Amino acid sequence: MKQVRHTLVIGLALTASLVAPAARAALGEPESSITSDGERIAAQSRGVTAHAAYTVHELESGGTTIREYVSPVGVVFAIGWNGLSHPDLAPLLGSYAEEYREAAAEAPHAKGRRSQQIVSAHVVVDRWGHMRDLHGRAVAKDLVPEGVSLDEIR
Repeated sequence: MKQVRHTLVIGLALTASLVAPAARAALGEPESSITSDGERIAAQSRGVTAHAAYTVHELESGGTTIREYVSPVGVVFAIGWNGLSHPDLAPLLGSYAEEYREAAAEAPHAKGRRSQQIVSAHVVVDRWGHMRDLHGRAVAKDLVPEGVSLDEIR
């Protein structure tokens, strides 16, 4: 009986490892994981654009375009979006998600405002727009390549 339980536990552990969620690209993660990010948020790739100081991977999901900005060293340093709705930020912020949640909980909420900026120690998240035309960006401040302005992140 003990051997059967042991075999069952090992089998369940192996099965769980096979269905574990795929790695995803998020702030601070490598460029190579952007493909699985698209799968995780049900987005399709719309192409890659090279700029002098970074590369932009564009994804589309349900009427919202998401752009992931990658530094020359191959790390996602910013994410921008526009479209019908704001994307779920948790998978996009990765390890910065909890820091963002804590800063957002402490931020004052002004009724009627169409924009919001949340600034924490390592990440800045801006959201603006109006119904069916929403925009935003999330930037890992310490990862922005030299010479890149936040105004370029859209």
